[in-house]
Amino acid sequence: MKARAVTVVRYVLLAVVVGFAIAFFARQWGDIAEVIQAIPAGAVVLSSVALLIGMLANVLSWVTLLNGLGHVVPLPRGAQIMLVGQLGKYVPGSVWAYVMQMELGRQYGVARARVLVTALYAAGIGVVASLLLGVSIVPELAARHAAFGWLYLLLPIGLVCLHPRVMTWLSNLVLKAFRRPALEHRVRFRTILVAVAWSVLSDLLYGVHLQLLASEFAPATPLTVVMLGAALSLGFTASLIAFVLPSGVGVREFVVIAVLVSIVPLADASALALVSRAMFTAGDLLLAGIAVVVVLVLRRRLRPRDEATSEYE
Repeated sequence: MKARAVTVVRYVLLAVVVGFAIAFFARQWGDIAEVIQAIPAGAVVLSSVALLIGMLANVLSWVTLLNGLGHVVPLPRGAQIMLVGQLGKYVPGSVWAYVMQMELGRQYGVARARVLVTALYAAGIGVVASLLLGVSIVPELAARHAAFGWLYLLLPIGLVCLHPRVMTWLSNLVLKAFRRPALEHRVRFRTILVAVAWSVLSDLLYGVHLQLLASEFAPATPLTVVMLGAALSLGFTASLIAFVLPSGVGVREFVVIAVLVSIVPLADASALALVSRAMFTAGDLLLAGIAVVVVLVLRRRLRPRDEATSEYE
């Protein structure tokens, strides 16, 4: 009876989260439609493809970390936990994304603590990747907006935390807090490198996505792609401090606009940031839906794997 009640609560929470995401998208649709009409259809399609591939690269970074912290979770299952769980960021108080990911992981035999460690380190690696990519534009951002000067402090701290010894020690602290056994082995350096590489690739593809949207307003160059990818990724980093807002809404756009105004007028920069935000929302919903369909199709094949590798008795 208790298990059934927990399952019902999970599905209710998922429905609420999806509702928040759809409501956000619907509220912005009027402004979005006007800007989309000015962007060539081909550019919108290609931009969407680049965005979705970038999101998939981010999934691979997350699953790489998850598997580096314990037994191997099949990619479809890991993608489901990450993609469906992260929809919780659309509920005010982005901690819901972590809660949903932990609950989904628990449902399929992955310890909550391990999922939480994965999510926290995925966020940390995202910060490091964004700063590595954005090192060329942080000085410009800090010059215009002094508050961004704190970003300089995050890179060395992040790099230290990504050292295998430090990452393993911090992971075990989290596991200890959850009264779970320590990791059986140290997080491998290769795991960290692969996760960072996927994260950087994801950011670059996000830059391609934004450049394609802005193709009618500004010429495309490799430097512009890197700059726009850095803007989006630094926006994600800045939005981490705005956890009370759904998906850090407004904070990410502020960073993107601050960079876009160097190549397009302010009005166009604001509109492009809004369209990009809407496309990210649509992409989150689409990929989460696809992940659910895939695991439903493969459920008979995945069930024995879930049972064999379950971390619960």
